[in-house]
Amino acid sequence: MLAARGARETQGFRALIEEAARAGTPMEQVEAREIDRLGLTDHQGVAAIVEPARELDDRAVASMAYPPGAIAVALDGVTDPQNLGACARSAEAAGAAVLIIRRKRAAPLTASAVRASAGALLHLPMARVTNLARTLEQLKDLGFTVVGLDHRAPQSILGEPPPERPLVLVVGSEGAGLSRLVSETCDRLVSIPMPGRTGSLNASAALAVALFGYVLRPSGQD
Repeated sequence: MLAARGARETQGFRALIEEAARAGTPMEQVEAREIDRLGLTDHQGVAAIVEPARELDDRAVASMAYPPGAIAVALDGVTDPQNLGACARSAEAAGAAVLIIRRKRAAPLTASAVRASAGALLHLPMARVTNLARTLEQLKDLGFTVVGLDHRAPQSILGEPPPERPLVLVVGSEGAGLSRLVSETCDRLVSIPMPGRTGSLNASAALAVALFGYVLRPSGQD
C-alpha cells in the first residue's frame, strides 16, 4: 500500500491505515506524484497495489464445485470496464459463485474495473469463456436454470415467481442486449418494468435490480 506524504488525515484515512497494519499489509509513504504516475489522479492520498485473481476458463466453469442453490452471473458482451466492475460488485454482494464473461468483445480486467467493483473482482471468481452459449448449455447439464434479461420479453420480473436454483442470470451488452445464440439458450427471458420515461437501464443497474428484486426474492412474494 502507498500513502502520500502530507495526505489529509481524516478519520477514514486513519482507519484505513490502522486496518492495513492489523492485516500486516506493508505500507510505504511516498510523494503524491508517485501515486499520480499510476494513473490514479483521484486517489485521495492512498493506493493499493494488488495481484489480480487468476481468470478461469471454460473447463473450470464446467468443473467447479457449486454450492446448493448457487447463483452465477454471465455478461454477454459488456465492454465497458466500469460496467464490468459495477456488475461484479452487485454479483458478489448477492453471493454469486462466479462471474462469466466472453473472451472476445468483452471488457478487460483493468484498474478502473477493480475500483468500480469496490474490490469485488478480487474476491469473486471470474471466468472468460470462448463460447458463452456453449458454457450456458454445460451449466444447464449441471442442473442450472438460465434466465436472460431482455427488455423485449413479455414476462416481467414482477409477474414471474423467483426462478429455481441453481441459476445463471445473463445480462446483455450495453447497446445490443443479448446475442441471438445466448438468447435462444436461455430457459426464460424476463424484462424489468420501467413505467417512467427512461427506456432502459445500463447493464450493471439492470443486473442489480434483477438480482435483488427477482432472483433473491423469497418464495411467496410473487
